[in-house]
Amino acid sequence: MRSAMPTAGGIERNSHLTEMLRSLDAECRNCAPLNPLECITRCNVWKLKNELRQLRETMDNPDFVKNLFNVLKNETRLHILKAIVKGRYSVSQIQQELKRGGRVHSQDTINKEYLRPLMEVGLAAETQDQYYATTFGGRLTEVLGGFPEFANVLPAHSECYEETLLSALLPGPKTFEEVEALISPKNASRILKRLKTVGLIETPEEREYVFFFRSKRDPAKETLSSTERKVYDSIPSEGISAKKLAEKAKLSMRRIYKYLRGLKGKKLVFTRKTPKAYGLTDKGEKLALVLKDLQNLIEDVWNSSEQVVDNENS
Repeated sequence: MRSAMPTAGGIERNSHLTEMLRSLDAECRNCAPLNPLECITRCNVWKLKNELRQLRETMDNPDFVKNLFNVLKNETRLHILKAIVKGRYSVSQIQQELKRGGRVHSQDTINKEYLRPLMEVGLAAETQDQYYATTFGGRLTEVLGGFPEFANVLPAHSECYEETLLSALLPGPKTFEEVEALISPKNASRILKRLKTVGLIETPEEREYVFFFRSKRDPAKETLSSTERKVYDSIPSEGISAKKLAEKAKLSMRRIYKYLRGLKGKKLVFTRKTPKAYGLTDKGEKLALVLKDLQNLIEDVWNSSEQVVDNENS
């Protein structure tokens, strides 16, 4: 009695493709198809490996990641991808699906503007005039589920400087000089402004990056009121912003500035500006984490495709 054909069913959805390949390969070794044609037409191991072979060629393009992100920054493409993850659709069926969502397009436009780009980056495939999502496309839609507005917040047809910067800010804020070192200096200001406009990054208020320090002057040489002494003693050696000083001394911002002016006049306090740093908002951090997951998925697919090619060449 021959065993059932290998399937991807039962494999953990979030497992790496390399692990999935190993599991399916083990199942494949116990499989006894009636003929080679049945193996090709029904076997998910063969289909997955064929997808990975084709993806390897696609991913060899040095602009692959940039092209992929630009393809994804389109609501209609993502709508189609989510639909064909669930099953195979003809162009006519896709046209009807889009109409139900209020999107009216000719079949020629659907082919050229939406299906072809999805296929060019390995997210969709076609057989017998029907389109379906590849394994890569299916897993990618799961990742994008963590940030539904992905297609709307970043510019399409870009060099993906925005994505680069968001990923770089995930570990922590960066100064303008550090941002310039990451992306093109001539574009840094424009990219920062664009990300700030859509609520993905933020900078501290002026009062939060002007720090107050105690000078080396001996405070015993000056006559200080009890509140001035309290403010002076609340300033740590590493400096402090006015906002945090107000919290520490339990005084209003108006009074803090009043006493700081007095202490500066007595040359007991001086100010120093720390470089303004750009950090992620909650929304920006959420998107940056999705971008990180996308990068991890791309790396997983690359490693899996390499494994398939290496095994076939050995």
